[in-house]
Amino acid sequence: MSDDWNALADGFDDAPDHGLRDPLVRAAWWDVLRPHLPTPPAAVADLACGTGSLTLLLAEHGHDVTGVDRAPAMLERAAAKVGDRARLLLGDVAEPVLPAGAFDVVLARHVLFALPEPEAVLARWIALLRPGGRLVLVEGFWHTGVGLRADALQGMLRALREHVEVVPLSGIDALWGGPVDDERYLVLSRA
Repeated sequence: MSDDWNALADGFDDAPDHGLRDPLVRAAWWDVLRPHLPTPPAAVADLACGTGSLTLLLAEHGHDVTGVDRAPAMLERAAAKVGDRARLLLGDVAEPVLPAGAFDVVLARHVLFALPEPEAVLARWIALLRPGGRLVLVEGFWHTGVGLRADALQGMLRALREHVEVVPLSGIDALWGGPVDDERYLVLSRA
């Protein structure tokens, strides 16, 4: 799978919600994420960080971010973008080699749907959190028929954690650089 992502790296940031180059899109992502994050500096694991756009956004707002991705070409672009403002690691986000109980937030965007055994992956991600830590997941079910429905993800998380909140994102056009007509959402889970 990393070969697929490596092949996409050159043009990945061209999508408004990937590159966050447009100041309005960038501000919209911060507005959506900020209420679900602890006061900076929080230790954040950005899993499947891609080219590092959210890694950089969180680091610029004072968080201590570790980005992990399995595609070397994506991490190359992330390193150029992020510089020394965050740590970047090559690795499998389904089984991240990160210290247990070391993070205030585990953030993942548009990746859980593509991983085998998502329930087991969620348990591993939750193990990375400190007591009181937050899982912040951005997922969707796209018009192509690919993705993960919010109710399915909510059900998986309720088996693992008490607090699960779904925030619809489809109606916030600025996040995507224009209108979307598929299911996109954020899920917040706290202990």
